Amino acid sequence: MKIAISGKGGVGKTTLAGVLARILAGEGKKVLAIDADPDSNLASAIGLPKESLDKLAPIASMASLIEERTGAKKGSYGSMFKLNPKVDDLPDDLGVTYQGVKLLLLGCIPQGGGGCFCPENVLLKNLVRHVLVLRDEALIIDMEAGLEHLGRGSTGYVDGLIIVVEPGQRAIQTARQIKKLGEDLKIKNMMIVGNKINSEQDRRVIEENLVDFPVLGHMSFNPKILEADREGKSPYDIDDKIREEVKGILKELEKRI
Repeated sequence: MKIAISGKGGVGKTTLAGVLARILAGEGKKVLAIDADPDSNLASAIGLPKESLDKLAPIASMASLIEERTGAKKGSYGSMFKLNPKVDDLPDDLGVTYQGVKLLLLGCIPQGGGGCFCPENVLLKNLVRHVLVLRDEALIIDMEAGLEHLGRGSTGYVDGLIIVVEPGQRAIQTARQIKKLGEDLKIKNMMIVGNKINSEQDRRVIEENLVDFPVLGHMSFNPKILEADREGKSPYDIDDKIREEVKGILKELEKRI
């Protein structure tokens, strides 16, 4: 199972990614989680303790690694560099494992090179392509809304793109924009998970505005998720309700893919 998760900032996609990764690991699966969102919080959603977090660094900021693998210095736009750098060792060498989940932090491309054809972007896209195509494990990628790190050559190996939506028009519009990006990348299975649901009306707002998406399920508005964030813990570790809701989402996901 290889799943990308996206959505507007703040809708809860990282919560879903972290809890989903922990559930899969708890079922005995080998799990790789990749934080590809510049606002990187997946470590916290997985529950990574501070001492482990201190060992984790964003790959996009590793100037010496980028130069070693591509032959060009980080940020050296316009220079010659390798288009197929070696990346197969990076998940095991740079990942940090907690509760059966191996976590990699990609980091972001500087704004001046956003979407650029630059050494760090080439390295990150080759790494994502490698884990999608060649590694045999459950893969959860916490994306930004722009799907920046997914390339056309690898998206055929994505089993599904989950878009997390809260009951509001900005999140719904972002979901439509992500769907267009996903269609451009030829992603076949794009599905919705609702979050911050307080009522049946909240469910209807999402489902009636996004009728062309399959809905995997919903997560309730849950103060314990805020509590987990304050304490630097995974919601998986402090709340039965979120675990059961995400297990239901996973069950529906497995049916569809």
